[in-house]
Amino acid sequence: MPPGGGLVSGGLGSGGLCLLRWVGLRLWSRRGTLVFALLWFGSWLFLNGLVLVHRSILSDYCTDDKSKRILQRLCLEFSEGAVTGDMCEDLCVLGLVEYKRCLYYENGKKVIEARWRGNPVILKSKLENFSSYEPLGILDYQDAAEELSPLDVVFYATMEVRNSLGLAEDDEEEEGGRGAASNGSLTRLWGQKLKTREQSYSRAELASLWSLLQQEEYTFLRVLQDLSTHVAAVLGSCGHFYAVEFLSAGHAWDQNIFSLDEVSSAGPQGLPGPAGGPRGRWSGRERMVHQIALSFLDMVRHFDNDFTHKLHLCDIKPENFAIRKDLTVVAIDVDMAFFEPKMKDILDQNCSSDDDCNFFDCSSRCDPIRHRCSRQRRNSNLQVICEKIFRPWFSPTLLGAKAGLPLQVELQRAVQECSETEGGEEEDRGGAGEVRDVHQRLLNILNHLLQEGGASDERGRPLEGKDHVHTALNF
Repeated sequence: MPPGGGLVSGGLGSGGLCLLRWVGLRLWSRRGTLVFALLWFGSWLFLNGLVLVHRSILSDYCTDDKSKRILQRLCLEFSEGAVTGDMCEDLCVLGLVEYKRCLYYENGKKVIEARWRGNPVILKSKLENFSSYEPLGILDYQDAAEELSPLDVVFYATMEVRNSLGLAEDDEEEEGGRGAASNGSLTRLWGQKLKTREQSYSRAELASLWSLLQQEEYTFLRVLQDLSTHVAAVLGSCGHFYAVEFLSAGHAWDQNIFSLDEVSSAGPQGLPGPAGGPRGRWSGRERMVHQIALSFLDMVRHFDNDFTHKLHLCDIKPENFAIRKDLTVVAIDVDMAFFEPKMKDILDQNCSSDDDCNFFDCSSRCDPIRHRCSRQRRNSNLQVICEKIFRPWFSPTLLGAKAGLPLQVELQRAVQECSETEGGEEEDRGGAGEVRDVHQRLLNILNHLLQEGGASDERGRPLEGKDHVHTALNF
């Protein structure tokens, strides 16, 4: 070994070790920088996403302050003469409309609970701002001093109603002889109401009318107002907001679906109130459930047969129905209710299987050759009501010891059969007969249950008298 060889070797080893440490430090530093950058970027994305979600939630959050500002803006437009309605003066001048709380707000749709002249009402609008609705185009070409005649208004309103409800004039003429509306089509009945007015409409009236006609639910309720007790009553309007009767909606978590406390204390027609003691009250509640079920059956028959076109309910759940004190079932959310012509257009779409032909609670079949959904609905209103309301309602679990009684067993079997009977408008029309049979069977069983319970056979009807009649714009 040469002199100093060990020192040279030792020096090289020490230097190599330092070099490796330096390289490792640089590599760790770069890796650490990369990790830090990724963490920072991920945190930035997370925080921004959180802010966006937070803003989205807040923007659709139902707050009292925002609701009051919307109504204040409506009153400002009323004071400027831009809108009108039979509720405007009470709301904006006399203070007879008292705000209570916001019930729902999503994508601009506003639902507010209020009291009008001491009575609870629900205020609704599809869009929160009046300016968000399309204006009546003819007003842009009309001289300011020149006003549309009532006949012109009838024409434009009728066309808008037909468009909103999906009713073509030819379709109405073809089926004009069907049901309670046979003396005139739905839109013709609407036109008859408008024709009763002799004086011309102001621009504020026309603008308010046009904003209301662009809301399918309002149009639906107003057209059926005098034809059905099973839809919520429209009480008045101001601009683009309209008021409907306040009814407590059903709840899926309630075994009775509806709160029966108010009607049980009122004791409607043959149904005892709580004065009869705990046992009597429970018996009364049972009979009330049977009477509500009968009202559901009456609503199904009514919607299937009493209009120029069958009315399809595509969103059947307890929250979309309510009961009056006389136990009449009322459809309170009809955003997903369609007459036959519009229902056919909705179902007519491309498909690869039957699953592609489901539109909420309304379904049809997929043609494997044409790859198109049938325009005829496969299921029925009754089937869905049996499946989603009657079936859990009359389940043995809820009935308890009474589930084994002969009539209750028969009722459960009928409900089961009903929920499995499609009965839509198929080409062979065979299903429709099965639906009528099971409908009659349910009707008979429920009537027998009411007779066994000692209740009156006469079902309650809504009172004809009204403290306030909706006369806004005479429609």
